[in-house]
Amino acid sequence: QVQFVESGGGLVQPGGSLRLSCAASGFTFNDYAMGWFRQAPGKDREYVGGIAWNGGNTYYVDSVKGRFTFSRDNAKNTVYLQMTRLKPEDTAVYYCNAVHFSGSEYSLQYDDWGQGTQVTVSS
Repeated sequence: QVQFVESGGGLVQPGGSLRLSCAASGFTFNDYAMGWFRQAPGKDREYVGGIAWNGGNTYYVDSVKGRFTFSRDNAKNTVYLQMTRLKPEDTAVYYCNAVHFSGSEYSLQYDDWGQGTQVTVSS
């Protein structure tokens, strides 16, 4: 059974930082690239970017480039999202999933989603 468990969200002031984690199970983690997604209230889920199976290649959407950094620990089946210089428009529920990606193009490897972790950026 594929499972994703996101954690690390919270309330942070504009300009602040957070580090999200996503623990994956039920598949061979280091066989897959991983993607981060977010869904703001009233909006569709948005692809934020991806990280290759070995961390050697990453892609970030323009709105987060230079502020967000992906990393992964294959020994722990966990992918991380370090967020800095947060903005109110980053407020969303954040999710991860296994993906195949090539730049801005991606395809989900699984239909399963975790519960996500809420990030709220507000003063």
